Amino acid sequence: MTPIDILFSGIEALQEYLSAHVLTCLIPAFFIAGAIAVFVSKQSILKYFGANTKKYISYSIASVSGAVLAVCSCTVLPLFTGIYKRGAGIGPATTFLFSGPAINILAIILTARVLGYDIGVARVIGAVAMSVIVGLLMALIFRKHDIENKNNTMFSEQEEQESKRPLKISILFFVLLVLILVIGATSSEYLSWAPKLAIVYLLTILVSVILIFYYTRDEVKQWGMETWDLTKKIFPILLIGVLIVGIIGGVAAFFIPGSEPSTAVGVAVAPYIGGNSIFSCFLASVIGAILYMPTLLEVAIVGNLFGYSSGLMGGGPALALLLAGPSLSLPNMIVITRVMGVKKSLVYICLVVVIATFVGFIYGIIGG
Repeated sequence: MTPIDILFSGIEALQEYLSAHVLTCLIPAFFIAGAIAVFVSKQSILKYFGANTKKYISYSIASVSGAVLAVCSCTVLPLFTGIYKRGAGIGPATTFLFSGPAINILAIILTARVLGYDIGVARVIGAVAMSVIVGLLMALIFRKHDIENKNNTMFSEQEEQESKRPLKISILFFVLLVLILVIGATSSEYLSWAPKLAIVYLLTILVSVILIFYYTRDEVKQWGMETWDLTKKIFPILLIGVLIVGIIGGVAAFFIPGSEPSTAVGVAVAPYIGGNSIFSCFLASVIGAILYMPTLLEVAIVGNLFGYSSGLMGGGPALALLLAGPSLSLPNMIVITRVMGVKKSLVYICLVVVIATFVGFIYGIIGG
């Protein structure tokens, strides 16, 4: 394989990615993420993390906050630092630290669309459950932290400005956006292009009507700006990442005679993460914890680079990497160590790696 062939393997991977996922999946997902960022107040989420907040409230909100905030392992750090230093309970704070990137709405949608709905659902359930377990264990191990913060009422005293918009309208608005995504991403085997376009067109008209009568011009403009901001921050990195993944596959194919660029790396690592053993899941979890993966790129890494989409990577290791990878990275570890200290950070990192290993192993036994 020549250098030109290696480059073309990256271009082919990028072309396949663009044709399969951008129009029907990513564009609607960016609009949904933008709407969440603008119309769902971050302050209303963060104010419930105080040490005095009831556990079932704080952990419930912290465990699903990633779907609202749409952050990665590094962009979650300023938010985590803010709530931690202002008196948040260590349990809800670390639950939020894990769940923020782990159930990023864009990543969950792309996981289900590219890797399959079974592992997409498993990622959501596993991430939510794992974030709560990690938080509860951190709170149990470091009880002294919460005792010292018991008198901090900053979060509970914050006021949230109520929206005058009826709640049912807001719910309908998001439901319509999700329907546009679901219909657009439906395979042509189940719904041909003509009815698909007709349904999406009708749903878009309904969204437009709601925007005209219930949202101000400034709100709509802010939504558009937030969507564009997310797109320009994430999309170029995603494309570059997919291109690099394809090129890595081409390089691997050069050293593994007879293999295709799309499966070469998977063939090479299959003996280590091809099954669903504890060791395979642990290795995948460690790899995910060390690598820095920009938002959404973990899907391409698992699906293409390690060969999950071609059946070379086991379902358990794939889920373990998807759970540990987005929430940890070397830059992330350095920052949280400076924020929480060495002891708390080491315990948190070990909990994420170990629990991701066992969640992936269980998934591998059940459905992987």
